[in-house]
Amino acid sequence: MKKILSAVLLLLSIVGSSQAADTTPVKSDPIWLTEVRTSIKSEKYDQAIKQLQGANEISSADWNNLMGYSLRKKQPPDLAGAEKYYQAALKIDPNHRGALEYYGMLKLINNDLPGAEALLARLDKVCTFGCEEYSDLKGAIQKYKSKK
Repeated sequence: MKKILSAVLLLLSIVGSSQAADTTPVKSDPIWLTEVRTSIKSEKYDQAIKQLQGANEISSADWNNLMGYSLRKKQPPDLAGAEKYYQAALKIDPNHRGALEYYGMLKLINNDLPGAEALLARLDKVCTFGCEEYSDLKGAIQKYKSKK
């Protein structure tokens, strides 16, 4: 019984783990991914974009999501470019939680509440036991609605 309970608790901790900007970091991540995450944490978005361009991992959902995120956050933002990369990330991995959340945030910036809510619904299906990305986007949608 203890083994079953331990397995269930382990599963719940994995399912509910955070994916701030992409998938959860692991020791085997490529160096470019580690470097880009560091730049993003330091809010050096132009640097992150250059690192991503250097890596040119266009077939990676994480790469596309992080490129979209960096383009959206840099000053001035490139919202059209960000959307292109979020769409590419979701084409590669339709359940990419980071891309679903951040694309939803972009939809709100563009005053597309139905689009953001559609992405929230997709996150709800992906996050079986709830996840940070779902909570963050849901909170942003509620804040958006309260300002309208």
